[in-house]
Formats: sequence, C-alpha cells, structure tokens
Amino acid sequence: MRWAAPIVVVTLLASLLGVMYLDYVVDPEKNLHDFPIALVNQDVGDDIKTGDQVRHVNFGEQVSAGLQQAVPSDKIDLRVLGINEAQLQMQSAQVYGTIIIPGDFSKRLGILGVGSVVPGDISKPVLTLQTNPRTGAFTTAVVQKFGTQALTQVNDQVGRQLTEQVNKQLTPPPGAPPTELSAATRLVLAQPLNIVVDQFRPLPGGSGEGLTAFFYSLLLLLVGMVGAMIIHQLIDSALGFLPTEWGPWYVHYPRASISRLRTLLVKWSAIAVMAVVVSAVLEGIAAALGMPIDKPLLLFLFGALVIIAVGFTCSSTLAAVGTAGLIINLTVFIILGLPSSGGTIPIEATPKYFGWLAKFEPMHQVFLGTRSILYFNGNGHAGLTRGFWMAALGLAIGVVFGLIITPYYDRKGLERRPAEPAGSGKHAKTTEA
Repeated sequence: MRWAAPIVVVTLLASLLGVMYLDYVVDPEKNLHDFPIALVNQDVGDDIKTGDQVRHVNFGEQVSAGLQQAVPSDKIDLRVLGINEAQLQMQSAQVYGTIIIPGDFSKRLGILGVGSVVPGDISKPVLTLQTNPRTGAFTTAVVQKFGTQALTQVNDQVGRQLTEQVNKQLTPPPGAPPTELSAATRLVLAQPLNIVVDQFRPLPGGSGEGLTAFFYSLLLLLVGMVGAMIIHQLIDSALGFLPTEWGPWYVHYPRASISRLRTLLVKWSAIAVMAVVVSAVLEGIAAALGMPIDKPLLLFLFGALVIIAVGFTCSSTLAAVGTAGLIINLTVFIILGLPSSGGTIPIEATPKYFGWLAKFEPMHQVFLGTRSILYFNGNGHAGLTRGFWMAALGLAIGVVFGLIITPYYDRKGLERRPAEPAGSGKHAKTTEA
C-alpha cells in the first residue's frame, strides 16, 4: 500500500488548497468587515434668514450623522477624522478612502435653495470621495462602490429636504396665484449634490494598478523557499547523502563525514550568498522593466532579509523532519500564505480566519513591507516596521530551531546514513538450511 500514501497526501493538500483559495475569492463583498474609511466634515455652517429670524445651520453635520447611521458598522469602519489625520492615515494605508464634506457645504446648499427661485448662475455643493489607489485595485473598487451607494442615498435625502424647503418659500399669500417650479429646477433640486471621485496620491506608471508589490513579495517568498529546497538537495547530493541524477546518468558520491550541524551551516551560507545576489538581480530586472523604485537600497536590503529568513527557516525544517519538510514548507509559505497576504483582496474583504492567519503568516508581513517601500515611501506605519520585525523574528526562529535540532541529533548519534536492510544488523535473526 505504499503507492497509496502519495495519493492521500496530494488529495489532502489539494483539498486545503481548494478551501483556502476559493473561500478567499468567492464572495469578498459578503466577507467585508472592518473596512476602514475616513469621514471628514469641514463644513462651518451658514446663517439662514427665515422671515425675521436668522438661524445657524450646519448641513455637513446632518450629512455626517446620516452617513454614520446608514453605514453598516459590521462591514465598514467609518472613522470621523480631521482632514490632517485623514491624510496621515491615507499616507500610511490605515484607511482605504475618505469622504470629504467641504467647508462651504452649508453655504452653497443654501445658495442653491435660494437660486432655484431667484435668477442667476449657481453651482452645486460638492462631496468628494477620495480613493487610495496605493492600497490596491480591488480596495479602490470597494471604496468606489460603497461611496456611490452611500453618497447617492445622501444626495436623494438632501434633495427631498431641499425641495420641501423651496416649496415652502414658494407658498403664495392668500388670494395670490400659485407658483410652481420648472421641470429643470425640480431635477436640480432632486439631485442637488455634485459627487466627485478623486484619487489620493495616484500610482505612478509601471505599478501594475497596485499589484507590483504583491508579485514582488511573492517572488521574494518563492526564492527563499524554493531556493532553500534546491540548495538542500544539491548540497546533500554533493555530500553523498542523496544520489545525483542527470537524465540517464546516475552518480552517488561517497558519504562525507560531516555532522548535521555543519551541513546546515553550509546550507545557510549558500542561502545567504544567494539571497544577496538574487535580491540585487530581482531589483535590476524590475528597474529594467520600468517599475518605479524610489528606495532602491531599502528594497534590496529588505529583499535580502526576507530571502534569508525564509530560506533559513525552510532549511531548518528540512533538517528537522526530512522529506516531510517539503510539505510543511509548502503549506506554511504557499497554501496558507498567499490567500492571507492581502495582496490582491484586502484582509477586510476575506473570511475572518484569514485575518487571524495574517497576524503571523510570512507572506502578509512581506507584502506589507514591500508595499510600504514601493508605494508609501518606506513609511514604517504603512507596514515596513511590521514587515522588518516579523522577518527578523522569522529568521531568529529558523536559526534557533536549526541550532537546537541538529546538535541534538548529532549528540544522539543519529547519523545520516541508509537504513539497514531487513534481516541484517546485530539484532537480525539467522536461519540455517
């Protein structure tokens, strides 16, 4: 039944892949939760004369309160902020969009109401929806869809209130003929707001609509994992622990007299050199293809750190559990890592257990650091600080694990050598014909 084991293992891995990747992408809108959007009310209000009385109104506060009540709190994290704080949070990817009510909102709305019955040119009050394209194309699409729905409702509500107010102004005195609004005026009053969608710090050309950070992060992760596996295989072959096959040629070198710890240190040395070289090569390729890189040295250093951290951890896993380490590495870094990265669909639009995985899964930390370097000028609050320290923590875990497990095996005399065939050795039984 040995042939059945590979089938079972592959089936289980495929099932896990199916659950993770399909659950990740099937219905992002249904999974939406805690999606951060800022609401900025700059309206200073206006004084409106009604008959002999003058009262101060602030329509911006009414719109703000209406939005806070209408927005589903289980899906959208609507943060009421000042304009400076909102911009800071946009610059550090803490919010994905901003709704801005301007300072003259009440004044312009009042002028629109008066202008509907008094001849003259007037302009509609403006509500601005700012997207944050550096957080990703899908994130921008969610902000635009939310903004369109929410602000359309606000526009309709304000339109009804303004129409009622204007109709009261047109109520004629007793005995006077009735006054009616023209059809064009009624249309303007029904939709009195000018909703403008604007980009906050648009992405430069060559950014792949915000996907270059994700794919660059994926490259770093794959190089670290696959590179460690290749180095593990080739060095073990050169040391005689595994056969070397090139097409029809087969070579099995004599087994070298080297401890597990020294073997792991040799592999780590190769990974460190490979990380420095490959990080420079990847950055060179990206620059040659026209990808904007404002912090080349920072990207190179972070890339090398990520490759070393992933490579060391993968090598330690292989040294500890052998061939089964391939499955562990694949599960941790790829199967669980990619869907929880937040690189294509934000974590706030995935099932909540992806958010739990994102707290420690390497891919998410690498993506945050890379995105910060490429799109947010290396802002620590945008993810670089977290990405650096999590990569350093991963490297420390890999090093400590490797330095504990391999000396332990060496002290126990668990040498890397072929198993003795059945019926041989000091405990084997012999029979005589």
